[in-house]
Amino acid sequence: MLLDIHPDKAAYRPGEMIRLNVSLTGPIQSDRYIVASITFLSSEVTRLERTVHRFAGETVTVELAWTPPVAAPRGYGVDLEVLDGAGQTLAAASTALDVLDRWTQAPRYGFLTDFGPDRASFDRTMCWLTKYHINGLQFYDWMYRHEQLLPPADVFEDPLGRRLSLATVEKLIDAAHARGIAAMPYTAVYAASVLFFRQHPDWGLLDAEVRPIPFGDDFLMIMNPASSSPWTEHLQSQFAEVLEKTAFDGIHLDQYGDPKVAYDGYGNRLDLAHVLPEFIDLTRRTATGIRPDTAVVFNCVGNWPIEEAARSKQDFVYIEMWPPDTLYEDLHRRIIEAQALSHGKPVVVAAYIDPARARNVILAEAAIFASGGYHIEMGEPGGMLADPYFPNYVQMSDELATILRRYYDFAVRYENVLSQGTQDATARRAADVAIEGVNTDAERACDKVWVIAREGAGYETVSLINMLDVTDPEWSGFQLKDPTPLTDVRVRCYTDRPTQRIWWASPDNESPRARPLEFTIGSDATGTYVMFTMPLLVYWDLIVLERAAIYPQGTK
Repeated sequence: MLLDIHPDKAAYRPGEMIRLNVSLTGPIQSDRYIVASITFLSSEVTRLERTVHRFAGETVTVELAWTPPVAAPRGYGVDLEVLDGAGQTLAAASTALDVLDRWTQAPRYGFLTDFGPDRASFDRTMCWLTKYHINGLQFYDWMYRHEQLLPPADVFEDPLGRRLSLATVEKLIDAAHARGIAAMPYTAVYAASVLFFRQHPDWGLLDAEVRPIPFGDDFLMIMNPASSSPWTEHLQSQFAEVLEKTAFDGIHLDQYGDPKVAYDGYGNRLDLAHVLPEFIDLTRRTATGIRPDTAVVFNCVGNWPIEEAARSKQDFVYIEMWPPDTLYEDLHRRIIEAQALSHGKPVVVAAYIDPARARNVILAEAAIFASGGYHIEMGEPGGMLADPYFPNYVQMSDELATILRRYYDFAVRYENVLSQGTQDATARRAADVAIEGVNTDAERACDKVWVIAREGAGYETVSLINMLDVTDPEWSGFQLKDPTPLTDVRVRCYTDRPTQRIWWASPDNESPRARPLEFTIGSDATGTYVMFTMPLLVYWDLIVLERAAIYPQGTK
């Protein structure tokens, strides 16, 4: 028997009923019994049960409904079993769901690039994204021109000659909203066509040689995004028109990483690290003045200008990774730096990895999720971003798609100890974690077990990422074989605070459900420690040390 389960939406609002879609492939010769256990972290919240009567067809779909507590943000796990009349398990599956006040609390950002007039199967696209809990979509290069976002007619050609349709864009927005997914329109803060620049040459930026600044070969020109510039006034009016005439949920702002310093037409020097955050804040005033619930996000290309942009009024931090940030450890470092600079805002990274390098993808996913971050990579069904020009996405293998679905489920299920209400503690705590016979030295990039630590109110999490036999420290490199798995992993964690419970979970297991770990308390010359044994480490294991009760009233 084949079994699948997924929620009908990518995320839910407080008080909203959740519907879980269960598909069984038969035929089923006798009655079957479905039991779904819904958990918050390591404790069961409720159980849902249904009977499936015998049927001769190949597939039957069953719906399970549940209204969770209104608390948000809150992630839940769902573990499903199909039982026969004797109570024997015939099939099992799992999924996750979360309740959020706003999607930007946990921005699982994805992408769309196909806006052709012949596009169909809108809900099929959103259903696929829902299985990965993608709750926000960047509509990449959906617009007519960079300086005129809405087209003069429904069907049009974009600057690269692609045939697009505004009606298709609007249908995709509606389909996304029906699945609880936000739709964000791509825009560029200072890009305009060559023709538009020639009509408004004094609106552009100039280099040190007093020359206009092009982007690409006769493709775009760089305009002046300063608050006093007519270009800024023009583009803000374009944003307003988009939000007034479409159902988009905000504005996604892009830039190209250069220039960093330029001059206006009067010879005034402009430090764009200061200009761009002002543009972000102005965009937020424009957007929320039309609809208060809109979101604004800005692309820090190559992590620039992160210090200023992180403190701006954008809803979350978005970093496009470029050299020299090519190491797995750079993913962690950039995420936690941005969290600190932004005072705890969510962080999305764009790190483009060819899905043919599946091991790299999995290690990068573990590093990003363990750091409390998010990764923009999923979008068009089966597609993964492997290039900064999003239409060049690459199809995943079925095997990788299945693995990543487990990882996304895992990140949602345990978001309350991985991201929500947590902060990084790696620099302070990683050296306090030791594994018998295994290197955990934080200074070595490869051939070790990498420790990432986070903490929240009453608990701390320890993520162990298996880098044993990983010979290339770069996420864009090529890992020839899987890390060497470890069994019966004996872990010693030094701590000066009492520990009530320890539990363990992994997205690499058939069941991601949390399992309690027996532990002992000891001491040596270094200090007091807890000692426990984990059954298995493949790529990523999550350990939670509870110092106090961390379960809100009514969840246990």
